[in-house]
Amino acid sequence: MVVLSDEAILSAIDIGELNIEPFNVNNLTPNGYDLTIDEVEIPNETKISKGSLVIPAGKRFAVSTKERIECGANVCAQLWLRTSWARKGIMCSFGKIDSGFKGTLTLLGFNSGSEDVELKMGETFAQMVFEMMSGPATSLYSERSGNYQNQKGITWSK
Repeated sequence: MVVLSDEAILSAIDIGELNIEPFNVNNLTPNGYDLTIDEVEIPNETKISKGSLVIPAGKRFAVSTKERIECGANVCAQLWLRTSWARKGIMCSFGKIDSGFKGTLTLLGFNSGSEDVELKMGETFAQMVFEMMSGPATSLYSERSGNYQNQKGITWSK
């Protein structure tokens, strides 16, 4: 697999192999795209989509991305937490975005630090790093499990 550069990401969007909506050119990085926070939830406590939410130390939470992602048959993506959040004690475990996936992303995190951390709607949270596959997938995400296909907002495990 080959990691796509900023120029290659734009080309993939131009030919319809990749879609990011809404797309903000300021979120494009040399080798990826920064995703922004649209919604935050602390399970069984609070869920917001405006303003900000303080994540207490020792609490888990979920973030939904503002961006809706569509990966074509030749593209998949890795997710990486922005290091500014890791420096504050936020830990996340991310999966891969499969070829054929369409929807917003639910990102799960944990505040492992000793201090509360504030998450503001519209802030960048994670980076997607796109990869061109060795060939198109013969069976896309939507044709396999597709559990989270077309999700919008925070979606907990099904």
